[in-house]
Amino acid sequence: MKMYEDGYGIDIVLQQGSDKIAPSCPHGPTLLFEKVNKVEEKSRRFYACSACRDRKDCNFFQWEDEKVSEAKLKAREEEYNARKPPFTHADYTDRFREFVSLPLDQRRFCVDCQILLLPKDWDEHSKHASLSDDITVGRLRRPSLLLCPLENKKSNAQYLFADRSCHFLLDMLSKLGFRKVLCVGTPRLHELIKLRNVKGKAEVMRSLLMDIDFRYSQFYGQDEFCHYNMFNHHFFGGNEPAGVFRDFLREEEGSKVVMVTDPPFGGLVKPLANSFRQISDAWRNLQGTVDSQSEMPMVWIFPYFFEPRILECFPSFTMLDYQVDYDNHALYKHGKTGRKQSPVRLFTNLPAREIVLPEEEGYRFCATCERYVSAENKHCSECNTCPSKDGRKWKHCADCRKCVKPTWQHCNSCGRCALPDHPCGQGQTGCFNCGSLQHKHRACPGKDKAKLKQPGRGPSQPAHSASRGAAKKGNRKAHRKKHRVK
Repeated sequence: MKMYEDGYGIDIVLQQGSDKIAPSCPHGPTLLFEKVNKVEEKSRRFYACSACRDRKDCNFFQWEDEKVSEAKLKAREEEYNARKPPFTHADYTDRFREFVSLPLDQRRFCVDCQILLLPKDWDEHSKHASLSDDITVGRLRRPSLLLCPLENKKSNAQYLFADRSCHFLLDMLSKLGFRKVLCVGTPRLHELIKLRNVKGKAEVMRSLLMDIDFRYSQFYGQDEFCHYNMFNHHFFGGNEPAGVFRDFLREEEGSKVVMVTDPPFGGLVKPLANSFRQISDAWRNLQGTVDSQSEMPMVWIFPYFFEPRILECFPSFTMLDYQVDYDNHALYKHGKTGRKQSPVRLFTNLPAREIVLPEEEGYRFCATCERYVSAENKHCSECNTCPSKDGRKWKHCADCRKCVKPTWQHCNSCGRCALPDHPCGQGQTGCFNCGSLQHKHRACPGKDKAKLKQPGRGPSQPAHSASRGAAKKGNRKAHRKKHRVK
């Protein structure tokens, strides 16, 4: 099975059930991309990192039909070993036990290396910045406040939920009867679940954190944390963490499980959806259900403008009006108005009518839509829905026969609504292959014919940023006399 996502002339090819094994980079199995050349009517496929879209973070590149030399394979292996965490998860667990047994004045944390230090490590880190003030058990229970957040928006950016959003999510899930939460890329949520259990002020919930940031293995045991890449459904560390994941999905003694995920906003939707579908399939198989269409309960936290892509992958999902805010994001804060409101929403297959949004924040129940909506999201009788996506009051356009943003106006030349200063007549994009405005490249009827015409040479430089350098090198060899890479 193949699924495609268009972007800058690059298609993602997800091959499910294929016997072909993708090469690996330090972040696990790579993804297969297809570069489409409009001018020369040809395409060529290549492998690149699943998690990093910036070559500075992972420079892996390999043509699909490339024969890799033994020397290159050996160099790759050496690089992968050099980028592995300094300790295994079991080692980290032992170090943590030793760390908490130390007197308070001997507990140190290396800020440069982001690691808890034991007395035997002090000399090695003597020239590094370190933290030694009151590293109490209370602080160790909140590692997201101790660790520096990762900041790469294209691979592993860590925007950490504000406590307001965390407590709302946990209260909502608890009222719906869930007692186990699979936290995929949500360390702050996992953290607060454990804190609430310690305080004993709410129903006890179990959680498992699955995250690409291995630093959390310092603070959580092997039954609480899995080093995991959500872009390719890869568990680092072999079969053991995958077994922990499967055991957690079992709903024993009525312990309902739900997945909550907050991927990097620069991540591609199709690979993420493919991984989440595999998680859902694993859950369904473990429950022994005969319904092949049943989905694992999920909450996917993402900006509202990705709604069409998410619904394409999961038609059963609904976007809720609740605005998620973050502690360490300058814009995504609670309480802002107009266009400055947080664009991050909840996408879920849970019944929208059963999710009660906080009325003290202005949310209200729309009896017609059977869901809670934001204060300014007024029901439109023409569209028969509460149409607003961004929290503002939208207006109905009779010509477009739909509601649009309040700042948009209908343009008779373009035949659609747009901003008043939009480039008139230039807003439409069509097929990258044949130039038609009636369809996109992935639906082009002449796509297969173009592939049959292509010779054995590669196209010009792939636009995937993780592969630009390698693509230039390959293109210089293939087009040395006739082409120049731009």
